[in-house]
Amino acid sequence: MRLTDLQIQKLMPPDGAAKDATKQKTYFDDALKGFGLRVSVGGAKSFVVMYGKRRKLKTIGRYPDLSLASARVEARKLIGEVAGRTDDVLTRVSTLSFIEARDRFLEDARARNKASTYGETRRLLRKHFTFAKPLAAVTRHDIMSVVSSLKDAPSSATHAFVAIRTMMNWSVARGLIENSPTPPMKLRATSRTRILTAAELKAVWDRAEEVSYPYGAIIKLLILTGQRRGEIAGLRRSWIADGWITYPQGFTKNKREHRVPLGRLAQAIIDGVPGDCDLLFPARGKETAPFSGWSKSKAHFDKPLGFSNYTIHDLRRTYSSQLAALGTPIHVTEKLLNHVSGILSGVAGVYNRYSYAAEMRTAMEGFEAHILNLATLGYKRP
Repeated sequence: MRLTDLQIQKLMPPDGAAKDATKQKTYFDDALKGFGLRVSVGGAKSFVVMYGKRRKLKTIGRYPDLSLASARVEARKLIGEVAGRTDDVLTRVSTLSFIEARDRFLEDARARNKASTYGETRRLLRKHFTFAKPLAAVTRHDIMSVVSSLKDAPSSATHAFVAIRTMMNWSVARGLIENSPTPPMKLRATSRTRILTAAELKAVWDRAEEVSYPYGAIIKLLILTGQRRGEIAGLRRSWIADGWITYPQGFTKNKREHRVPLGRLAQAIIDGVPGDCDLLFPARGKETAPFSGWSKSKAHFDKPLGFSNYTIHDLRRTYSSQLAALGTPIHVTEKLLNHVSGILSGVAGVYNRYSYAAEMRTAMEGFEAHILNLATLGYKRP
């Protein structure tokens, strides 16, 4: 038969109860000799290719994780590589080191993904997965030992698991390994509920006063505005006018234009940022890229605090909680945080086009007054 997506979806698993039952059945493609689809009793469908004089059968990926078109491309490559030759190619694949395979994957990921996505994937793989063995020798135990070691940081564990799973699936799709050692499961990060106490917030603020540009200024703006860390790190002077930050459409997480009022304190911090680059916080030595040294900067920042069990995002959660304590209506808080879920979602979000600008500014000014008047914070007016 000629394999098509519709045909593949219709293929049923072999009858495991029949007398002549087999654990799997292979359907070869009429359009490409040696290429086929194997269907197991459990219903799993995997692309295979038969090649060489000894008619070896190799699995190249599971459907639908690997598309039919991509599987044909991989099959043609393998058939072309081994046609009329020995199995030297496969020998080289079997001895390919994990590190070399990781570097190949990252090179491909850089071409296919946004810079931020690639950068985070690269960081996770290079930090957590450094197996000094052939790729084909990496086991499920190896991978889950690394993931389990991150149990105290569930979000990091989830992101690391997703990164290695993506790499291993990529390796299967390209014939570098037969099957992925990552388990067929999904890790879910436990929702964080961490809110900084007044004493902790004072310690963080005081430390931000001591730390030089840019990290100290970034932390203070995160505390005062409640914005996401990427939104403050990527802030531009050209987006600030008349006491407002206007994030352009496409920049924020939900891709919508977002306006944030600035209180006197936040405006004073921005006015005190040195330089004339449009980016307020450019990366070191590169004025076209925003600040990105979060891990090293936070580690240095936290040393004298006596605690480090908080994340940058916890500052945003603390901001939201304090607004609630001050009596700010939830829909105003959602506008300040640029949330698209909640009260202003769905039909309300479509028909309610009121900007809440006055209410947002009132909330922002009240929040700054609250911060300035906290006896435990002890911050002096600029």
